[in-house]
Amino acid sequence: MTMPIDLETDAARLRGAMAEDLAARGFLDDPGWRAAVETVPRHRFVPGFYLPADECDGQGLTRWQPVTAARDHGRWLAAAYSDATLITQFDGDEPGWESPAERLGGAPTSSSTLPSLVLRMWADADVREGHTVLEIGTGTGYSTALACERLGFGGVTSIEVDPHRLEQAASALHACGYTPTLAVADGLYGYWPEAPFDRIVAACSFRAVPPALVAQTRPGGKILLTLSGWLYGYARVLLTVAGDGTAEGRLLGGTVSFMPARTHAAPAFGNPAHWAAGLPKEARVARHGPERINAVTEAAFHLRFLVQSALPDVQSTTVGDAVHLVDVVSGSAAVLTPDGDGGWWVREGGPVRLWESVEQVLDAYDAAGQPGPGAFTLCVHDGGQHLRHPQLPCLSLPSS
Repeated sequence: MTMPIDLETDAARLRGAMAEDLAARGFLDDPGWRAAVETVPRHRFVPGFYLPADECDGQGLTRWQPVTAARDHGRWLAAAYSDATLITQFDGDEPGWESPAERLGGAPTSSSTLPSLVLRMWADADVREGHTVLEIGTGTGYSTALACERLGFGGVTSIEVDPHRLEQAASALHACGYTPTLAVADGLYGYWPEAPFDRIVAACSFRAVPPALVAQTRPGGKILLTLSGWLYGYARVLLTVAGDGTAEGRLLGGTVSFMPARTHAAPAFGNPAHWAAGLPKEARVARHGPERINAVTEAAFHLRFLVQSALPDVQSTTVGDAVHLVDVVSGSAAVLTPDGDGGWWVREGGPVRLWESVEQVLDAYDAAGQPGPGAFTLCVHDGGQHLRHPQLPCLSLPSS
């Protein structure tokens, strides 16, 4: 579609300003990636998106306001060239951007990832000219366009599980002159027709490393992905694949989160009160409070991932001042309630004592000196996937 000259002029100016900002913050050390940011018109890939309103509704739900050029041209263009994630879809429901409505709450299922994170991902994966690359999660197509601009599109393959999302991304990519290989496919299984790859980069998260991705990577190739789970703990890992089909790599630092692969999303678990009703009446004093893993800090973010690795089927929710843990696989549950003096009472029941298991992880973590992500190595082999640290018990990731 032909854009008005003033729009393209404004967009070019904003792109330049965004590149200057990203460079000043250390995200554009490579001149090739800087040229890509200055060239790729992000606004072409986000005709509509949602931004949060300043205030929630009366029940505390986030009010998501639709933003398009027709509704507010200035706000739309400024946001398109901000270093922000732009939500384009909730709960798998694709809006009609001709007359979109405000949304209350909901789970984001597609977005245009903030440019600094896109650049960080490509840099961390050590993507270079001549590499064949598989991107999992095309989304709007903006990150795909950056890769095409930087690497050429001959070796770039991008897959997306949502057919409508891919159709929109393909239209934007082709309109801008980029023709990578695109396919509707589940990232859990990679994309065999274009394998093997030198690099695989995932813009969604998985509970464990999909074996197909290891099988589709050349020996010496690298896989960069985000691990997540039903406690919403996240960790990034950069794996190097060996000739024998195993893979190994250290966790990377930082608090990065991605939407889960749809086949790895957490299941519904019902009413927490129903689970709590079946617990013993007797309570004990908790050695650790839930704030150790629930606080909005980098340390808690990392701890939540470690706990999640030890208890991969556990979910958590807070109702009032009570924190509930539920395991839909074993049927175990626990509930923590404040004691009024800064401590917590815990009741738990079922085959697995959930909070006792959490406390064991926290005790071992504290005894080891509270090691950060970079101290952990993920090993992927025929026998499973294990997170290892020299001073901590081995943690096994769930079967993918």
